[in-house]
Amino acid sequence: MVHQVLYRALVSTKWLAESIRTGKLGPGLRVLDASWYSPGTRDARKEYLERHVPGASFFDIEECRDTASPYEMMLPSEAGFAEYVGRLGISNHTHVVVYDGDHLGSFYAPRVWWMFRVFGHRTVSVLNGGFRNWLKEGHPVTSEPSRPEPAVFKATLDRSLLKTYEQVLENLESKRFQLVDSRSQGRFLGTEPEPDAVGRCPSAGWSLGSIAPWKDRESRALSCLWAPPWWLFPQSELLLYRI
Repeated sequence: MVHQVLYRALVSTKWLAESIRTGKLGPGLRVLDASWYSPGTRDARKEYLERHVPGASFFDIEECRDTASPYEMMLPSEAGFAEYVGRLGISNHTHVVVYDGDHLGSFYAPRVWWMFRVFGHRTVSVLNGGFRNWLKEGHPVTSEPSRPEPAVFKATLDRSLLKTYEQVLENLESKRFQLVDSRSQGRFLGTEPEPDAVGRCPSAGWSLGSIAPWKDRESRALSCLWAPPWWLFPQSELLLYRI
């Protein structure tokens, strides 16, 4: 048996594979493929239908969002999120494991992890290394779509996990929290072409990008994630953004 503490931020591929093999998937454990790619690159839903982790459902971030907002990828309402994840068989008692197929190992899975957290669901984890690591280790895949029984989910927005535009603007002077840009270095520096304005938010630092697979402190491999000077202030509140 692969020992794993449930509901931590990361779960291993070995733990998930064993959970699937021993029949633990169901109302108490659901797996989500949260892949998303820029238009014109890869088709996330098509790739899901071709192969995915057995028992995984597809989480469509284009569908689970505020479609009335003029801005991209804005959070849905509490009712909208609850209705969407309920259709995926997720209740407030479900342990949710999220992964994606990005070549970095994880890209949009942490976003969906955060969405669950911001709507009050603590029992959610990211699959360490994502689908890339799952394949690398030779775990089984399937093309059979998952059809879970619908469940009832109650969403409660946790505003402590959000910052408003006004709060970010005020922080330029107060510096109450550290703003971190999680995009590529080229976009951070403004050297990559953009459809809109190039560059970054004032005072933002740059993350070093994804580490795939990540490892927790007990594995003694979770080291500095941020370029100086951000790593000098490990106790400060961090706000990550991606646009």
